[in-house]
Amino acid sequence: MESDTTWAPLRVFDPLDQRIVQALQLDGRAPYRRIGEVLGVSDQTVARRHARLRETAGLRVLGLAEPLRMGLTPWFVRVRCAPDAAQQVGEALARRTDTRWVSLLSGGTEIGCMTHVADPAQDPHALLLQKLPRTPRVVQVTAHALLHVFFGGDLSPYGRLGPLTPGQVAALRPPAVAESAEPPLLDDGDRRLLELLARDGRTPAAELAAATGWSPTTVRRRMAELRASGVLYFDLDFGPGLHPNVLWTSLWLEVEPAHLAEVGATIAGHAEVAFAAATTGTANIYACLLCRDAPSLYRYLTGPVAALPGVRRTETAPIHRTLKGAGPFLLPGR
Repeated sequence: MESDTTWAPLRVFDPLDQRIVQALQLDGRAPYRRIGEVLGVSDQTVARRHARLRETAGLRVLGLAEPLRMGLTPWFVRVRCAPDAAQQVGEALARRTDTRWVSLLSGGTEIGCMTHVADPAQDPHALLLQKLPRTPRVVQVTAHALLHVFFGGDLSPYGRLGPLTPGQVAALRPPAVAESAEPPLLDDGDRRLLELLARDGRTPAAELAAATGWSPTTVRRRMAELRASGVLYFDLDFGPGLHPNVLWTSLWLEVEPAHLAEVGATIAGHAEVAFAAATTGTANIYACLLCRDAPSLYRYLTGPVAALPGVRRTETAPIHRTLKGAGPFLLPGR
């Protein structure tokens, strides 16, 4: 049942499109035939609906690398700058290959983004220590290392707030990644594979083979290995303006260390939470919230959040505009 404070993210689509979107969130590489079998429609219908969603809603399936599973440390960066400079600085950050989820916060006076380098040979602190502090009109830069993700990656509101039955979800969801799974060493072919999947997670194996120099069989085997180890996961992205009336909000919690794991696990189960992770810093949990409106956000903060144990302080900031999501930055019309 939909929570009083949340908004159903798939409501903008008709019932069949809702089920197809949820199916793709559960497994972005699922063949049309398997999706059709689970939903009780033909594979041609699934393919036609998917193509229409790509055209009308800007739907993209993204094959993304999980930094923590690759031994890399992601950073959540907050950039405070002059109001007339936020848009320009934010767009510059969005164009970088080492950033994700670049957003304007607090009415456009602050920028939030995730950053990490894909190549360990690069300097992981170049952006934080050299580029941003020297940018004109930037007032302050703070960074918090992400330590553990409670809810995120291939888990999203599109996956858990959709209309599929538990049986259909189980039939589509790939096996869970074992925490003890050892991530494989990546070579240049793997990096090229991940680069292509980040742009289109459903790129056919034949095209991936041509780009990597591998055979289609090797491509399929390697993707399976990367998924089983947790290095590769699939997520959805939509074009701008799909949810114009939804209140997205950043939430920071300062939690007593003894309650950190409990609080993280609890908010991961809240329907209002689109992402949640433990971080370094005084505010040691960050979450992205999805609420209907300001009164709904108020009820969530004064209800479920206020009931959490060991929370010393909370901070919120409305997300004014998202300049870049999980995938690569694309110019308008691309």
